[in-house]
Amino acid sequence: MAQMHNNLSPAEGIWSLRRLPDMDEAQFSQWQTLLEHRTGITLSAERRSFLETNLGIRMREIGCSSYQAYYEKIVSGPDAIREWSTLVDRLTVQETRFFRDPDAFRLVSDYVLTRPREQLKKRPLEAWSVGCSTGEEPYTLAMVLNECMSQLALQPLFGVTGSDISKPVIEKARNGQFNPRKLLGMDEDMKARYFRPAERNTVEIVNSIRDRVCFTRLNVLDLDKAPMHGMNIIFCQNLLIYFRRWRRREIVKRLAERLAPGGLLVLGQGELTDWQPPGLQRVPSEHVLAWIKRQTDEE
Repeated sequence: MAQMHNNLSPAEGIWSLRRLPDMDEAQFSQWQTLLEHRTGITLSAERRSFLETNLGIRMREIGCSSYQAYYEKIVSGPDAIREWSTLVDRLTVQETRFFRDPDAFRLVSDYVLTRPREQLKKRPLEAWSVGCSTGEEPYTLAMVLNECMSQLALQPLFGVTGSDISKPVIEKARNGQFNPRKLLGMDEDMKARYFRPAERNTVEIVNSIRDRVCFTRLNVLDLDKAPMHGMNIIFCQNLLIYFRRWRRREIVKRLAERLAPGGLLVLGQGELTDWQPPGLQRVPSEHVLAWIKRQTDEE
């Protein structure tokens, strides 16, 4: 920020320190509509201050003085696509860490360890982390799958794909470097096996795991265009909470279409209630919301 301010005129520098006016009802409604139309994300009235704060930070960075002017820049400005990408990154990035939901990863492990060995020898396991943020979840899935293959004394035939709407977080995920606090709660042996010290007091994923994980930018509203098919495991946690109930169901139906018969779909607890996705059978678990795609379901 200091470098940016050096390029501002005195008048702009003074403006950048001023508090922006509160967003009125019409402006908030306009931003709500834009976000839901483009990303499916719904912002409740209680999150108006969250929106004001994040818009305000970005507007100060680029010297934009009103919500309306910024809205027009996002919708029809010459740099609209890049600016929209930057804003989405600010509004969607969530705090995450490795092995965030231990019960869910234990379920994945049990699922793999009970697959027929011949099946695991012949065909690589394909896993997909939807809404992967900065990569902790797909890398955790890769570690879990690697541990399972090792336990079964099999070659590590597996691949993990991480997808997210935000281009900056995808780039960070590909980098594979993390603050050590992201490893809090992890088993010490696992840390030693899968991480090594890196620059600036960070740690990085070992190459044997990084080579198994790829990342792509994807909006969940465009799942019908996603190239992923025949996935054995789809992990989609802490993403659906941002969508309306009807859209959650649409997203889950699309994900189910991309599962291989017998594949596992894992969601976050409480993200989908009072609805049975067609073609899926609920996994009996008190701690994890998950389904198996029925083997008889026709693709």
